[in-house]
Amino acid sequence: MATQAPAPDDAQHLATELRTVVTRLVKKLRAHSPTREKLSLTERSVVRLLDQHPHLLPSELAEMEKVTTQSMSQILRHLAEGGYIERRPSATDRRKVHIAISDAGRQLLQTARQERDEWLHATLTQHCSAAELAALQQALPVLTKLVASE
Repeated sequence: MATQAPAPDDAQHLATELRTVVTRLVKKLRAHSPTREKLSLTERSVVRLLDQHPHLLPSELAEMEKVTTQSMSQILRHLAEGGYIERRPSATDRRKVHIAISDAGRQLLQTARQERDEWLHATLTQHCSAAELAALQQALPVLTKLVASE
């Protein structure tokens, strides 16, 4: 049996509802991570970027985060004070300083992920039936496809 594409109005409604639910879920996940009190959203994003890249220049981080270099300097100063980043002089150009995540920064990310995973696991098991859990499992490939699209 062929599946029909949703009508344009149905697809628009689905898009609105999905955006709303995903946004609320992300806010709930952030709220249930005690580490959120240590760093701002942008600071946490910078630490995550540094976890994904061996090192970045402050200007690269500013561009990726869509903030000014002055704002990034303040963010990096706060992260350095907390011990979450390390500054390393460039081997090829001593005027440049590369920023890298520290062990404390990696630990912060691991703790935050664990806190969010624990909250989500507990919430899923307390509030979802086996059929609802199966439906979420089936939706994961579709959601993954959406995230991977450009």
